[in-house]
Amino acid sequence: MWKTGQEMGRQSRAGRVGHRAMGMLLCLWMLPVAGMGAEAGGAVTFTASSTRVGVFDYVEITARVAGPAVSNPFTEGTLTGEFARAGSADQTVVEGFCDAADGRVYRIRFMPSQSGTYTYHVALKAGSRGGSFSGSFTAVGENRRGPLRVDPAYPWHFIWEGTGEHYFFNGTTAYWLMGWKDERTIDSSIDRLARLKVNRMRVTISGRTNTFYGEPVMNGAQWTTLLAAWPAKNAADFTHPGFDYTRFDVVFWQRFDRMLRHAREKGMVISLVLDMNDSQVHPAAGSEDEHRFIRYAVARMAAFPNITWDLGDDLDSYRDVAWTHATGMLLEQWDPYHHLATSHPAQSMTHQDRAASWFGFTSYQEWSRNQHALMLESRRLQQKTGRMIPQTNEEYGYEDHYPGWAAAGSDSADVLRRTAWEIYMAGGYQSAGESARRGTNIYPDTGGGWMNGRGDDTQTMFIGYGHIVDFFTSFAWWKANPHDELVDGGDECLAEPGRLYAVYLPHAGKVTVHLESGSYRARWFNARDGQWIPVGEEAVGPVWTSPEPPDDSNWRATRDWALLLERE
Repeated sequence: MWKTGQEMGRQSRAGRVGHRAMGMLLCLWMLPVAGMGAEAGGAVTFTASSTRVGVFDYVEITARVAGPAVSNPFTEGTLTGEFARAGSADQTVVEGFCDAADGRVYRIRFMPSQSGTYTYHVALKAGSRGGSFSGSFTAVGENRRGPLRVDPAYPWHFIWEGTGEHYFFNGTTAYWLMGWKDERTIDSSIDRLARLKVNRMRVTISGRTNTFYGEPVMNGAQWTTLLAAWPAKNAADFTHPGFDYTRFDVVFWQRFDRMLRHAREKGMVISLVLDMNDSQVHPAAGSEDEHRFIRYAVARMAAFPNITWDLGDDLDSYRDVAWTHATGMLLEQWDPYHHLATSHPAQSMTHQDRAASWFGFTSYQEWSRNQHALMLESRRLQQKTGRMIPQTNEEYGYEDHYPGWAAAGSDSADVLRRTAWEIYMAGGYQSAGESARRGTNIYPDTGGGWMNGRGDDTQTMFIGYGHIVDFFTSFAWWKANPHDELVDGGDECLAEPGRLYAVYLPHAGKVTVHLESGSYRARWFNARDGQWIPVGEEAVGPVWTSPEPPDDSNWRATRDWALLLERE
């Protein structure tokens, strides 16, 4: 049933790219572009959101049914569409979704990836009611970002479809962001993190948990971890909510729509995590209910360019490897735009479907404090498959969080910042979590950090991470690979030999760098405050030893610096 045009397929799989601010939102007023259903009496009326949209925006066709037509519109109604660009013989088939509990409203969304004129034909079938509608719209190129892709030239890294700019992945966990009742809190949380140069948030769709994490965070009227994507007999019952998996709570999903639009406006990528292990309340593995849930999420959300998919958090604790592969392949089939997808096991080096076509990048949980070696090993395992993709650790610690099973104990903002440097210096990427110690539903009730994304000005961890962003985006980091053998003394090096050498010194001190012949401009970078300082001399190959960093030697053991050498 699902098929994708050659042009979109080539873009999605080969990694044609794009960048720039997500810009204008799709206007959802209904223009006078309408058609009546095939059934007499106007039982079904179709309207289109616009006849002109931006490339990587979406057009939305709405079908309105005059009165309930079926007992369950989520299982008995279908809306499908075929979209084609003028001059192309291929077409993209897209599924729609029911957007009203009584079955009176269905919608279908399509995101064009190229400029031009598109024609479409959509058809609704709901019991004895039905109808079809044809129309056209113009997609206008606006140099905006499309979906994230793997860079075909530098496949350890990400690139935006549309303009080709590289994406420096700096993520955080805001797992129960959608537990906020007031959507202004959701929007302001996204705004704050975007200002701090965070550009990715892990957000669950249906995961539920208790609040027994040792954090001052409790469920209450304004925020809860007990999300309910389906109608429930008692959503507040953690273990027995009584979900009706054959239906969807459309108000809950509509809030997700609004969040994704706001995140897109702020340049924020949302990792949509389908589920998590904690509550043990899930549709049965591989069941019709589970597939209906994933297909509904795809039909509703895939037209947003600023998403990636995650099959589930701590996935290996409630789903096996065979399920992961089968479900990932189905997701690739169902998503007409082939957004990047991953899974998130608790065991980092296992349960990774590294060789599969659906698997866009690694995402796992690993809390050791030798992340540099871990990420180098992750790259080595990936290389063995013959298929290079980005490597990320998206859960390696939360600020001030003290899990009983973590021998290292509670981690400070500084420990996590240093750990992030280790990951990036291995050519990998990361997501970290802010402190929840400011409380939610407990005084002072101004935070929530990794649990819900909210923070205030007392939470400063991501200022240090912003300095990391500034350092790496000052040069073509995607062209550099790990070359620790080029430095002495246990320091870490990324290099494009003969052109650029980036060195991280966890404990400062001098460093000796083995260079290709020539002269290089040398600059110190203070990893704690983001300040650039000239070294005061050229670095000249083939072997060069730096002076001491501009630090008081009494503090050398606790201060970290980076060094950037660029070919003159």
